[in-house]
Amino acid sequence: MNQLDLKNRTMIVTGGARGIGYAVAQRALQSGAAVALWDVDAERVERSRGELAALGQVSAVTVELTDETSVAAAAAETLKRHGAIHALVNSAGITGGNGLTWELPVDVWRRVIDVNLIGCYLTCRAVIPHMLEAGYGRIVNIASVAGKDGNPNASHYSASKAGLIGLTKSLGKELATKNVLVNAVTPAAAKTEIFDSMSQQHIDYMLSKIPMNRFLLPEEAASLIVWLTSEDCAFSTGAVFDLSGGRATY
Repeated sequence: MNQLDLKNRTMIVTGGARGIGYAVAQRALQSGAAVALWDVDAERVERSRGELAALGQVSAVTVELTDETSVAAAAAETLKRHGAIHALVNSAGITGGNGLTWELPVDVWRRVIDVNLIGCYLTCRAVIPHMLEAGYGRIVNIASVAGKDGNPNASHYSASKAGLIGLTKSLGKELATKNVLVNAVTPAAAKTEIFDSMSQQHIDYMLSKIPMNRFLLPEEAASLIVWLTSEDCAFSTGAVFDLSGGRATY
């Protein structure tokens, strides 16, 4: 494993209690960063904090990412505990299940957009002013290859991730001269707990689209994501980095 130098850096990882977010937190701690795990599941995020505590300074913050007040409070708590915010990894997300667009319940559609897109907007909105004040920041938004291709029976998820790509590109341009770099990654499916909300038919469909004929490993995603939060990433912003095992065509 290549070692990155993240000493004296504090990273927020939303959805950090599990899946790719957990792997990112683990890799960041191994690289010397302090990590704040943000998650809506209070019991799970505290358990994950305990599992990771031996690796370094890690805190657990319970937050509802779709609520502006909750996000602002989480940012304030993180600043109080760690003194600064240098990096943000937006990993929290939901699938909302599968179904034809015209048959999906409207409230499910809205919830997916709220968590996957508006939640990322709110976290960026909360932390960017602190990054600007410090003159340094790195933001990585975890989108999806579905945001490029549009998966059938997952229009809500695909649209939310396409929106996240657009948000990344806009923020990248707005912050380009401020040493606050904003990038996205577009993973193919990683076999994590998110599969529990998908039909087997949809899981088989996703695998059939990956030329490497396997799912992404969370630690593989973490390697790229943590690099994007480091000073080694110095001339990329508003960019979309592929993690699709050959599926993406652009």
